[in-house]
Amino acid sequence: MALTLYVETDRWRAHQRSVVADFPGLVPVCKGNGYGFGHDRLAEEVSLLELDMIAVGTTYEAAAMKDRFSGDILVLTPYRRTEEPVPLPDRVVRSASSVDGVYGLVGSRVVVEVMSSMKRHGVTERDLGKLHAALDDVRLEGFAIHLPLDRTDGSDAVEEVIGWMDRLRAARLPLDTMFVSHLSSRELARLRQQFPQTRFRARIGTRLWLGDHGATEYRGAVLDVTPVAKGDRFGYRQQKAPGDGWLAVVAGGTSHGVGLEAPKALHGMTSRAKGMARAGLATVNRNLSPFVWDDKQRWFAEPPHMQVSILFVPADAKEPKVGDELKAILRHTTTQVDRLTDR
Repeated sequence: MALTLYVETDRWRAHQRSVVADFPGLVPVCKGNGYGFGHDRLAEEVSLLELDMIAVGTTYEAAAMKDRFSGDILVLTPYRRTEEPVPLPDRVVRSASSVDGVYGLVGSRVVVEVMSSMKRHGVTERDLGKLHAALDDVRLEGFAIHLPLDRTDGSDAVEEVIGWMDRLRAARLPLDTMFVSHLSSRELARLRQQFPQTRFRARIGTRLWLGDHGATEYRGAVLDVTPVAKGDRFGYRQQKAPGDGWLAVVAGGTSHGVGLEAPKALHGMTSRAKGMARAGLATVNRNLSPFVWDDKQRWFAEPPHMQVSILFVPADAKEPKVGDELKAILRHTTTQVDRLTDR
């Protein structure tokens, strides 16, 4: 009895191929929990796509990926002199976001990140004059720019990249390869038209692996079902059942990421009102679970346990049975499943 990620494999792979076709030179991103699929599976998929490079988040992920993937591995986290040394093969490419970082990578293959409107990390325009000497002692694989997802100020992502291309060209730095993130295929086509001598490589994770929502589905198996009457006490905290019905014990708890949620940026009055409503319900121990039964998202009976969740299913719903599976609406990047099943 498990929390399972079901994958419609043919459909999922067809979507992957369509993204690869739209983004020639694509660099697939495999970081964190592997977007819910795990690093082993994504390394296998990249190999099937016959792509020459994969991007990971950290040097620790690169150390694990080197035994799973035979091509080049790009580490997205920028190098820092104070980091713990991790033995890595020559096919690993490091990112640098400062002149000092470049100097610390003597002899290495390096991608230099420039500071975008994200303002997360990257070399600035005033650093460009100092880069020439630093680049003499590394093997430059190209420059990179990581762009924001939303542009609430109405600015143009392509114009931001063009601005950086012009600065690099003015500083007489090589424009052979530019790694980009969060651009559409149409935006990339504009860049390729304007800079035909530059190879643009899109680093893509979410769109590649999770772009077809219908190709995947999480389900948690029912482990036990106990009938309760209104007022019956149950659980760790001996709360009272809110009505007649059943307590359904379902595979999937905090160790799987169930009940854990990353903060969300709220836009507009409707989303803010919903957030306030959820917060208000939580103060009286009413928390909606991600599990769906009988076409409705069901309430947690109490906070999820480490490996299971207990749900309250009211008497007016269909009675759940041991072995039934409940669809779960979960975030791929925060979920660890017991098993992945192709179908």
